[in-house]
Amino acid sequence: MNQPHLLIVAQLPDFLVERLQQSFICHDYFHAEDKAALLRDLGPQIKAVVGAGGTSYNETLLGALPSVEIISVFGVGYDGVPIPYCRERGIRVTHTPDVLTEDVADLALALVLMTSRRLVESNRYLHAGHWAERNFPLSNKPGGKRAGIIGLGRIGKAIAQRLEAVGMKIGYQGRTQQAVSLPYYASIIELAAWSDFLIVACPGGEGTRNIVNAEVLAALGPEGTLINIARGSIVDEAALVSALQNKGIKAAGLDVFAHEPQVPAELLRMENVVLLPHVGTSTQETRRAMAEVVVRNLTAHLAGDPLFTPVPELR
Repeated sequence: MNQPHLLIVAQLPDFLVERLQQSFICHDYFHAEDKAALLRDLGPQIKAVVGAGGTSYNETLLGALPSVEIISVFGVGYDGVPIPYCRERGIRVTHTPDVLTEDVADLALALVLMTSRRLVESNRYLHAGHWAERNFPLSNKPGGKRAGIIGLGRIGKAIAQRLEAVGMKIGYQGRTQQAVSLPYYASIIELAAWSDFLIVACPGGEGTRNIVNAEVLAALGPEGTLINIARGSIVDEAALVSALQNKGIKAAGLDVFAHEPQVPAELLRMENVVLLPHVGTSTQETRRAMAEVVVRNLTAHLAGDPLFTPVPELR
């Protein structure tokens, strides 16, 4: 039987590409010098598309793929996928939840510790040779502080467990109140006003674009810290820069940005901001588990079996 054609639209790890090549004829759109020519010549043959969580699977691209049947996202977030368009065309969409929860929650805890204990600042201080001159200034302990989590899904709950273990008090905000013992806040502003640390753990997309805005940051206040391990689009980046510059909030720990891999120059110059290059799921174990989920979904589709992890909107 002839192998179906697959389009790769993101930088994927070699171990995933090698697995895909066992079942598909793979075409690398992401690295193609002439993307238009690739779509013109091969677009009608493409049956599957694989990209990353932050990839834009726009309607222009998908419109050039009249035979596409499935998009398999190498990530839990799929805000770049036009779900209504896919529903109308009957394109199936899958993602990789669950297997990355622990890594992302670990990183959220790490950012809380790094910002509260000023660990990155103190590391730079030592390397600059200042320790011989004077001790590093005192920091703050996270224990006893209040952490407000925006989005209490799988990742949000795992973050809550970790923060409770270091003695933090947890509150949350989400689309609906859940059957948990944690205090619920009906609005993000109310949650921010209660919080010492405001942690963004909700999905990206148009529904959450810039929901952490200037008003929310003002409610968080000059002793508050923002942590974002979800999507850069959720935070109004200009408002965040302004709040940090004007001491409207105390600090920030960010693994995601609005226009990755670009990071605002103002943030790069700030000592009270911990910046990471979107490494929330970047462990060998988790990325290989994610790759396995991608392959299982594609294999199920080819066999006519139920998908392993379809996105909730298209189940």
